[in-house]
Amino acid sequence: MSLLFLSACVTVLKAEEVLTWQACIKEAQKNHPDLISAQESVKESEATKKITASTLFPQIDSSLDASTKRTETTSSTTGITTSSTTDTYSYGVTGTQLIFDGFKTLNNVKAASQNLKAAQYNYKFTSVDVRLRLRTAFINLLKAQESLKITEDIYNIRRSNLELITLRYESGIEHKGALLNAEANLAQAEFDIAQAKRALEVAQRQLVKEMGRTKVSALRVEGVFEVSDLALEKPDFEALSKNNPSLEKLIAQKNAASFGIKAAQANFLPQLSADTGANKNSSTHWPPRNDQWNAGLTVSLPIFEGGLRLAQVAQARAIFNQAQEDARSTRDSLVFTLEQTWAALQDAIETVGVQKKFLAAAGERARIAEAQYSLGLIQFDNWTIIEDDLVSTKTALLNAQAEALLAEANWVSAKGETLEYAD
Repeated sequence: MSLLFLSACVTVLKAEEVLTWQACIKEAQKNHPDLISAQESVKESEATKKITASTLFPQIDSSLDASTKRTETTSSTTGITTSSTTDTYSYGVTGTQLIFDGFKTLNNVKAASQNLKAAQYNYKFTSVDVRLRLRTAFINLLKAQESLKITEDIYNIRRSNLELITLRYESGIEHKGALLNAEANLAQAEFDIAQAKRALEVAQRQLVKEMGRTKVSALRVEGVFEVSDLALEKPDFEALSKNNPSLEKLIAQKNAASFGIKAAQANFLPQLSADTGANKNSSTHWPPRNDQWNAGLTVSLPIFEGGLRLAQVAQARAIFNQAQEDARSTRDSLVFTLEQTWAALQDAIETVGVQKKFLAAAGERARIAEAQYSLGLIQFDNWTIIEDDLVSTKTALLNAQAEALLAEANWVSAKGETLEYAD
């Protein structure tokens, strides 16, 4: 039975995939749907810019026409119906070149360029968000793995305690209440193991999702509970906020809106374009032999449109004002978030140091108390309080370490670091 159990364990270990943080990043960069969607948005903006700029170039069209017309005529005197057929053929080329439109198209192209920048910054912002979610999932799985180890250690402690108390109870040294309490503690430890296993499966699924995988598989991660981006010295939060892609995106949108105002104002100016064309036509046979060409200038200026152009300018100004205030609000929020997350990171780092000292003290107290209880120097109630304190301190240290890593992830996200950022 032991050999079969060991063989099964070896099989599970072989099937389990082990991932590092860098491996998770590479997979998310390739497969995460949010990143793919943001990249497609950049491509769409590039195409939109090209579509807008195409108006500045000559527009050339070709045409080919062949038609037959049949006419029937009935004489009012003789009643005889006669018919005739007329065939017409033509082909040609026409071209139009925009000469002047009040710089409307030029400003539209500049606005499209800024919208392209906004899409590129949006991709970076998406990468920042994906990194935070991926890092959170990685930390949660790392914590779940360690939590399972701790609960198993606690189970071994509870089982040893139960064995000791059972011997003392059977010897008449300990009362039944102590035995029942030890049995309850062991049952709690068994429940904690089962709960930790379920939490481990949930954390695995979360990490699989944030890597962009479509199927869940058994995996574990390798990492340490150490904060690398300590940021011990208080940085310049306002300077950091300027490089955040969420703010840069809004600034690009504001710039695009400013060009939108100029494009709307250009509607008040006349539009001038040149037209030319050449074609051949015939009403008798193919190919047509009659030449025809034309060339000219066209000037257009709307006189009255029910206030349309005034409304378009007002709309463009409102869009610009909105974008300007959105950028200002985001900047203020970023500065606050940066200071908030930095302070939380410092608190979390210091908390880990404090919890390590508590664990060292609790471990030493538990070791001494166990020896004292075995010799009958302390009562069960005092001993179990010390044991419970050791258990809770182990869990508290793990939670503090995980919170420190999460605080670091939030700090990195607040700085606007993308998936390429290595910590």
